[in-house]
Amino acid sequence: MSDVLATPPALSGDAFFWLPRHRASVPSARSALRGFLRNVPGGDALAPGGELVLSELVTNAVVHARVPRGRRIAIRFELVCDHLRLEVHDASSERPVIRRSTGAEDLSGRGLRLVEALSVEWGWIPRPEGIGKIIWALVGPEGGAR
Repeated sequence: MSDVLATPPALSGDAFFWLPRHRASVPSARSALRGFLRNVPGGDALAPGGELVLSELVTNAVVHARVPRGRRIAIRFELVCDHLRLEVHDASSERPVIRRSTGAEDLSGRGLRLVEALSVEWGWIPRPEGIGKIIWALVGPEGGAR
Protein backbone atom coordinates (compact mmCIF):
# COMPACT_ATOMS: atom_id res chain seq x y z
CA MET A 1 0.00 0.00 0.00
CA SER A 2 1.28 3.46 -0.94
CA ASP A 3 1.82 6.25 1.59
CA VAL A 4 0.88 8.85 -1.05
CA LEU A 5 -2.62 10.28 -0.66
CA ALA A 6 -4.80 10.31 -3.76
CA THR A 7 -5.91 13.87 -2.97
CA PRO A 8 -4.21 16.37 -0.68
CA PRO A 9 -5.98 17.19 2.57
CA ALA A 10 -8.27 20.23 2.56
CA LEU A 11 -5.86 22.41 4.51
CA SER A 12 -4.61 25.75 3.31
CA GLY A 13 -1.94 27.90 4.87
CA ASP A 14 -3.55 31.15 3.78
CA ALA A 15 -6.62 32.72 2.18
CA PHE A 16 -7.25 36.05 0.45
CA PHE A 17 -10.58 37.79 -0.25
CA TRP A 18 -11.69 41.08 -1.82
CA LEU A 19 -14.68 42.80 -0.19
CA PRO A 20 -16.63 45.98 -0.94
CA ARG A 21 -15.80 48.90 1.32
CA HIS A 22 -19.15 48.69 3.08
CA ARG A 23 -20.36 47.93 6.62
CA ALA A 24 -21.91 44.68 5.35
CA SER A 25 -18.37 43.44 4.71
CA VAL A 26 -17.70 43.10 8.45
CA PRO A 27 -19.94 40.03 8.91
CA SER A 28 -18.78 38.72 5.51
CA ALA A 29 -15.17 38.91 6.70
CA ARG A 30 -16.02 37.04 9.92
CA SER A 31 -17.81 34.36 7.89
CA ALA A 32 -14.80 33.96 5.60
CA LEU A 33 -12.54 33.61 8.63
CA ARG A 34 -14.80 30.96 10.19
CA GLY A 35 -14.71 29.03 6.90
CA PHE A 36 -10.92 29.25 6.80
CA LEU A 37 -10.51 28.16 10.43
CA ARG A 38 -12.85 25.16 9.97
CA ASN A 39 -10.13 23.58 7.82
CA VAL A 40 -7.30 24.36 10.20
CA PRO A 41 -6.21 22.12 13.08
CA GLY A 42 -6.77 24.12 16.27
CA GLY A 43 -8.87 26.67 14.39
CA ASP A 44 -11.55 26.64 17.08
CA ALA A 45 -9.09 28.13 19.57
CA LEU A 46 -8.18 30.94 17.14
CA ALA A 47 -11.75 31.86 16.20
CA PRO A 48 -12.99 34.00 19.13
CA GLY A 49 -10.09 36.45 19.24
CA GLY A 50 -9.56 36.28 15.49
CA GLU A 51 -13.16 37.22 14.70
CA LEU A 52 -13.15 40.18 17.08
CA VAL A 53 -9.80 41.52 15.85
CA LEU A 54 -10.79 41.07 12.20
CA SER A 55 -14.12 42.84 12.84
CA GLU A 56 -12.31 45.85 14.29
CA LEU A 57 -9.75 46.01 11.48
CA VAL A 58 -12.37 45.73 8.73
CA THR A 59 -14.58 48.29 10.48
CA ASN A 60 -11.64 50.72 10.58
CA ALA A 61 -11.01 50.22 6.86
CA VAL A 62 -14.69 50.81 6.08
CA VAL A 63 -15.32 53.75 8.41
CA HIS A 64 -12.02 55.62 8.61
CA ALA A 65 -10.21 55.09 5.29
CA ARG A 66 -10.73 58.21 3.23
CA VAL A 67 -10.66 56.85 -0.30
CA PRO A 68 -12.60 57.38 -3.54
CA ARG A 69 -15.94 55.61 -3.92
CA GLY A 70 -15.80 52.10 -5.28
CA ARG A 71 -12.47 51.17 -3.70
CA ARG A 72 -12.46 47.70 -2.19
CA ILE A 73 -10.67 46.25 0.79
CA ALA A 74 -8.87 42.93 0.96
CA ILE A 75 -8.53 40.52 3.83
CA ARG A 76 -5.90 37.83 4.20
CA PHE A 77 -5.54 35.05 6.75
CA GLU A 78 -2.40 33.03 7.33
CA LEU A 79 -1.30 30.46 9.86
CA VAL A 80 2.04 31.22 11.46
CA CYS A 81 2.98 28.35 13.78
CA ASP A 82 -0.04 28.12 16.09
CA HIS A 83 -1.02 31.77 15.55
CA LEU A 84 -3.35 33.44 13.10
CA ARG A 85 -2.07 36.39 11.10
CA LEU A 86 -4.85 38.69 9.92
CA GLU A 87 -4.37 41.39 7.31
CA VAL A 88 -6.70 44.10 6.07
CA HIS A 89 -5.61 45.99 2.96
CA ASP A 90 -7.14 49.37 2.13
CA ALA A 91 -6.41 52.18 -0.31
CA SER A 92 -5.81 54.85 2.34
CA SER A 93 -2.24 55.75 3.23
CA GLU A 94 -3.38 57.34 6.49
CA ARG A 95 -1.65 55.78 9.48
CA PRO A 96 -3.85 54.01 12.06
CA VAL A 97 -3.70 55.73 15.44
CA ILE A 98 -4.86 54.37 18.77
CA ARG A 99 -7.02 56.89 20.59
CA ARG A 100 -5.82 56.66 24.17
CA SER A 101 -8.48 58.90 25.70
CA THR A 102 -12.09 58.11 24.94
CA GLY A 103 -14.93 59.15 27.17
CA ALA A 104 -17.89 57.02 28.16
CA GLU A 105 -20.06 59.07 25.78
CA ASP A 106 -17.79 58.44 22.76
CA LEU A 107 -19.37 56.05 20.27
CA SER A 108 -16.09 55.11 18.60
CA GLY A 109 -12.36 55.15 19.14
CA ARG A 110 -11.84 51.88 21.00
CA GLY A 111 -11.28 49.50 18.07
CA LEU A 112 -7.51 49.62 17.87
CA ARG A 113 -7.27 49.39 21.65
CA LEU A 114 -9.19 46.10 21.40
CA VAL A 115 -6.87 44.97 18.60
CA GLU A 116 -3.88 45.83 20.78
CA ALA A 117 -5.35 43.99 23.79
CA LEU A 118 -6.33 40.83 21.89
CA SER A 119 -3.26 40.52 19.66
CA VAL A 120 0.14 39.12 20.39
CA GLU A 121 1.43 41.79 18.04
CA TRP A 122 -0.03 44.20 15.49
CA GLY A 123 1.10 46.93 13.14
CA TRP A 124 0.84 48.39 9.68
CA ILE A 125 2.97 48.75 6.56
CA PRO A 126 2.53 50.57 3.26
CA ARG A 127 1.20 48.29 0.52
CA PRO A 128 3.99 47.12 -1.81
CA GLU A 129 1.86 48.25 -4.78
CA GLY A 130 2.29 51.82 -3.53
CA ILE A 131 -1.35 52.67 -2.82
CA GLY A 132 -2.71 52.29 0.68
CA LYS A 133 -1.64 50.19 3.63
CA ILE A 134 -1.86 46.79 5.23
CA ILE A 135 -2.89 46.59 8.87
CA TRP A 136 -1.98 43.24 10.39
CA ALA A 137 -2.45 41.47 13.69
CA LEU A 138 -1.14 38.21 15.09
CA VAL A 139 -3.68 36.39 17.28
CA GLY A 140 -2.88 33.42 19.48
CA PRO A 141 -5.13 30.59 20.60
CA GLU A 142 -8.14 31.80 22.60
CA GLY A 143 -7.29 35.36 21.59
CA GLY A 144 -4.16 35.22 23.71
CA ALA A 145 -2.62 38.63 23.99
CA ARG A 146 0.90 39.64 25.00
